[in-house]
Formats: sequence, structure tokens, C-alpha cells
Amino acid sequence: MLLEQTKRQMDKNNFRVSIIIPNYNGRELLAENLPSVVLSKKEKRNQILEIIIVDDASSDGSVELIKKFFPEIKIVRHKANRGFSASVNTGARTATGDLLVLLNSDVSPEKRFLINVISHFNDENVFGVSLHEKGYGPAKGKLEAGFIVHDPAKESSSAKETFWVNGGSGVFRRSYWMKLGGMDEKLFSPFYWEDVDLSYRAAKRGWKNLWEPNSKVVHKHESTIGKISRLKRQKIQERNQLLFTLKNLTSPTLFRRHLSGIISRIGKHPGYIIILIMALTKISIAHRLRVKEKKESKISDEAIFDKFKND
Repeated sequence: MLLEQTKRQMDKNNFRVSIIIPNYNGRELLAENLPSVVLSKKEKRNQILEIIIVDDASSDGSVELIKKFFPEIKIVRHKANRGFSASVNTGARTATGDLLVLLNSDVSPEKRFLINVISHFNDENVFGVSLHEKGYGPAKGKLEAGFIVHDPAKESSSAKETFWVNGGSGVFRRSYWMKLGGMDEKLFSPFYWEDVDLSYRAAKRGWKNLWEPNSKVVHKHESTIGKISRLKRQKIQERNQLLFTLKNLTSPTLFRRHLSGIISRIGKHPGYIIILIMALTKISIAHRLRVKEKKESKISDEAIFDKFKND
């Protein structure tokens, strides 16, 4: 009887894992961090089936480095630079695992970093699990001044529900990922808010996003986009926050607050009109996707925000 129970538990935990690393001119970062990724594959309890690097038309010798020093890694190449979301989506389509582990090229995992994550997916309602970057706990979300924002919650010793799963160090159920259509590369390219968007869409379909404290990685934040000016990054971030809210905030009451928030923000910060104009170039895409979210969502915006009120 005990043997049968153990076997059933092993079968439940028997998920195949694909690691996906997007790369664009990250040769030095790959040289620094890939050894720990390869080492983690040797730990059988991580259940890693494959490591896939999606190269986004690099010109710094990244591909040559991978071929020479990490021949066990599968390389998928874009002929033209398409951005983070497109690279990750290419990796997801290529992957054969049940779970997708997204790691930025500036992330180094501990050897046994997936052991405490995999069992969470025995719960069929779990969509994704954020890994533990030191100094960062789960995220909490709310509507503030008419805009959806997220803040870090305190680190803890037990798994917690999180507002979003980190696209640079997170694990996702591939079947649900494909149902959602992956990351929104049309709206949020080249980067920022695409992982929040994916997680929020999953939550509105009734799936759970978790944060696991015992699955640790080291993430040197923004090493991969540090060459882009801070001002340009800030504008992209603000534009994508606006597009995210326009697309996903489907509650009529809260959406009216959002429209008032836009007017208020422009009144207080006239320069925000530039962000609005940037967003308006994609407004038709956002509107089409908003209609889809209204049809497919099962959980209200209010119910999601209520989860994080006391965190």
C-alpha cells in the first residue's frame, strides 16, 4: 500500500522541465551564468529535460560561445531582432517540457533550485511560480490613482500567492501558457509589463500565481538592458503600464477611475501626454485584446486586488 502511494506521488511530480533563456548580445553574461544552469540540469530532482537559448540576432559572438563551450544546449536563432517577448514565445513553442523555466541571461540559479517548485504544479489551478531572488518577496497589486501598480511584499519562509510571476526567473505551466497565447509581443515589445500581463490574464481565468521562497536564484537586475538609456526605458515602462491597464482593466467602475486617472496625471505632469501619444499608436491592438479579455475572464479585477489588500 505504501509503495503504491509513493509511486502515485512520484507520478504526480513527474513533470518534464524546459529551461528557456532569451539572449541578445549577452556573451559575457552567458559565460558567467550558463555553468550554473548546466550544473542544475545534472541534479535529477530538478527534472530538467532541456536547456534552450533563443538568440535574438546577436552580433557579439554569443552563438559561437554556446556552441564551443556548451554543446549540450539547444540554440534557436532569430534572423532579425524581435525583442524579449518574441524570444520567449519562440522558446515556449520549441520546448517539449510540461513546465517552462524562464531565466534571463543575467540569472544564476542554485543547483537544486527547482526541487521545491515542481510539487506546486500538482495543483492543476497553478499557472506559474516565481523563483526567489534575494531581497524580493512576492508581489501585491492594486489600483492606485486609476492605474494598476504592483509593489513588493515582504519575504517569508512559506510559499505565497503573488500578483505576477517573474518572466526573468519564473516557472510556467506550458499547456496554460499556450492557451493564453504566451506573452503579448505585439503590445509590449520590446520589454516591460509582458510578464505582469501574462500573469494577470492567468489570474482572471481562475489560475494561481505563486512565489516560492526556497527556490533561489541570483539576478543582476537590468544587466541585459543596461545599454539602453534610462530615459528611454522609463518611457517604455510608462507606456506599457498604460497599455496594460487599458487592455486588462475590464471592470466598468474601475475603468472609469482609470480614465479619470489619465486626465489627472496629464494635468499634474503635462509631459505625460508624450506617453499617451506613444500608447495611442497601439490603441487598436489594445482594444481588440480588451474585448477578448472581457469574454474570457472568469474573475473580476476587484476580486484580484482584494487578495492583496492585507499583504
